[in-house]
Amino acid sequence: MFNKKWITIYLPYLVLFSLVAVVSACQSAPSEQAQPEEKPLTEIELMLDWVPNTNHTGFFVAQEKGWYKEAGLEVNIIQPGEAAVEQVVAAGSAAFGVSYQEGVTMARAEKAPIVSIAAIIQHNTSGFASRAAAGIARPKDFEGKTYGSFGSPIERPILDLLMSCDGGDVDKLEFIDTGFADFLSITERDVDFAWIFYGWDGINAELKGIDLNVVMLNEWQDCVPDYYTPVVITSEDMISRQPEIVKAFASATARGYEYAVANPAEAADILLKATPESDPELVKASQKWLADQYQADAPGWGIQKAEVWQRYADWLYEQGMLAEQIDTKGAFSNDFLPAAEK
Repeated sequence: MFNKKWITIYLPYLVLFSLVAVVSACQSAPSEQAQPEEKPLTEIELMLDWVPNTNHTGFFVAQEKGWYKEAGLEVNIIQPGEAAVEQVVAAGSAAFGVSYQEGVTMARAEKAPIVSIAAIIQHNTSGFASRAAAGIARPKDFEGKTYGSFGSPIERPILDLLMSCDGGDVDKLEFIDTGFADFLSITERDVDFAWIFYGWDGINAELKGIDLNVVMLNEWQDCVPDYYTPVVITSEDMISRQPEIVKAFASATARGYEYAVANPAEAADILLKATPESDPELVKASQKWLADQYQADAPGWGIQKAEVWQRYADWLYEQGMLAEQIDTKGAFSNDFLPAAEK
């Protein structure tokens, strides 16, 4: 039998020790409901050069797959406004943008601190296109015709040089401002030809059974050297102050384009989900055509060559299109791309 006196004396201490043990165990054991704190995402803006199309698919893939968020980013993809994308990025109003090598080169000649961090497409897939009935087969044939201009300062000089190279005279060409109007619409009623990306407007014409003549720039490299178009740009300030953000964005974007190369049909579906107003047949056909163009012969998506930048800048300067030569080493960088680390 228990001694009642012993129980009376020691029972309070036993209860106290039991409570201490329980509290200690609860404090040391991990809580089943405790969740690790999520690091807040860094919100940034990416400004496109045009309405969303298959040149931009990799961005939408990276967004849909959650790869930007994995990289710690909340990316807002916005369309261009009144100000040029180069100006917007240089001013820091958007962290990243879509531009072209000619735009970057001319902007840097004007001291705009922008840098190309990836080539979206490895070789120039643009050209001057017309309906077959216009009778334009080569640059000299532009004489006496009307050109639909979207307002870039590079258009007239490029056409001047291309026509001169083929024995033509740009002063015999009429420029009509059409802005970002649909190519097939304006060539049906307003102008004879316009500057297009074949992977979009050219494929669209094919699907509609419309015969085009296209003076592809990469077929006239003795007159106009090959260059990167389009490219992804950021500012020198971003590279200097937030290199980790630049690297995170470039890596996730590369992943998106690599997916589009390997899975064009699925990538097209992702773009269509993000832009339901797009023509499904055009997006799918364009995506299939571009799958071989994004990386092409480069060692990895986005990689840019110093000689391409130098040759193009030298050519622009020699033709009097640059007030002064630029340091092309500062105009582009491969440092933030995964392929550069291999």
